[in-house]
Amino acid sequence: MRRVVVTGMGMVTPVGRDMESTWSALLEGKSGVGPISLFDAHTFATRIAAEAKDFSLAGYRPDGDRWASHSRNTQFAIAAAQMAIDDSGLLAGTGARPLDHERFGVYLGAGEGQQDFPRFVRLVHKASHPDSGHGGRPKVLTNEFTRMGERELNALAEAEQEPGTPAAHLANVFGARGVNSNCLTACAASSQAIGEAFEMIRSGCADVILSGGTHSMIHPFGLTGFILLTALSTRNDEPTRASRPFDRDRDGFILGEGAGMLVLEELEHAKARGARIHGEIVGYGSTADAFRITDSHEDGRGAIACLREALEVAGVTPEDIDYINAHGTSTSVNDRVETLAIKRVFGDHAYKVPISSTKSMMGHLIAAAGSVEAIVCLLTIRDGILPPTVNLDNPDTDCDLDYIPHEARRKHVDVALSNSFGFGGQNITLILRRFLD
Repeated sequence: MRRVVVTGMGMVTPVGRDMESTWSALLEGKSGVGPISLFDAHTFATRIAAEAKDFSLAGYRPDGDRWASHSRNTQFAIAAAQMAIDDSGLLAGTGARPLDHERFGVYLGAGEGQQDFPRFVRLVHKASHPDSGHGGRPKVLTNEFTRMGERELNALAEAEQEPGTPAAHLANVFGARGVNSNCLTACAASSQAIGEAFEMIRSGCADVILSGGTHSMIHPFGLTGFILLTALSTRNDEPTRASRPFDRDRDGFILGEGAGMLVLEELEHAKARGARIHGEIVGYGSTADAFRITDSHEDGRGAIACLREALEVAGVTPEDIDYINAHGTSTSVNDRVETLAIKRVFGDHAYKVPISSTKSMMGHLIAAAGSVEAIVCLLTIRDGILPPTVNLDNPDTDCDLDYIPHEARRKHVDVALSNSFGFGGQNITLILRRFLD
């Protein structure tokens, strides 16, 4: 099997418009959570989120204005990808080996784009008959809805709702004519995309893959769905203190948005062009709970199997892991089950390995969460500093591991592990290592 290294990284998050500003904010324990400004949320039970404020694609590309009518998903993806490509030097035309664009692919874990909510609601209203509904409620007339929709809905906005659209845009922008895929396994999506891209390069299907995720569910449909699942915090009066993973007073996660992109490259290909190597991907585990659509199995069986698989693929032991970036959503079930799984797999070492949840500051970027957190793991290897879990004031008795509360910690890191556990029971673990030739 061929070795897979990371040669480029870029991100847009609620706490920073690029990788270094995000990293600095995380180490300082800064929160990106505040009142929702993207739409009027005053009637919702949850009125706070972690928005990527003051974002403009024009700050990343000279043609940024061209994308102004595209979804935030697409714009975040292009910005993060541009930074990752620039960081990698992949398209700079240097080195002994020219890039074969048919061996250069894109594999994303991108979420669905923002719904065209205002236009959709106006259309439903116009196509409703006031007296024909059940229980006195208006009934939407399908034929009228279709007829008016053909005239009033925006074709671009409809296309931008498709999860696979950002991957297609990135292929077009950067000339990636190889594999082009997208998976949407909820909160595990971009971690799974990185893992699958890792396997494809290892097995020889591609030389370079731009991988990661992008998502924004901070819109009325997205917020409503998670409220109905009782998954979100309602600590509206204390937004920066609302996300509190592993704390006994946690009451749900905070919606975030953004993108994280990595350039994954076969080692010899990277060396031939003199690329700077940020680290190596060595382990990938993927399992399903086969249990419930929202809850993890109470015994952590899927997470346990996922962790064990990643360790086996990487050829490392629990004692080799220097840091874990937890899924750590700040929901009652996830934090307890993730803690249990780490204990079952790591044994006594579970109490010695430092763990933190950066969702305590960035919120939950849903499909994009895993890729951003994988980059965080590589930055801990680079700088020897571990980001904290903020708001961990009163640890839950079921969550009794070392979660690096409140303040960043210095520690040399050679091997880092990142967990991503998604709705539907999808479990992904990635293991990243300091590069040694």
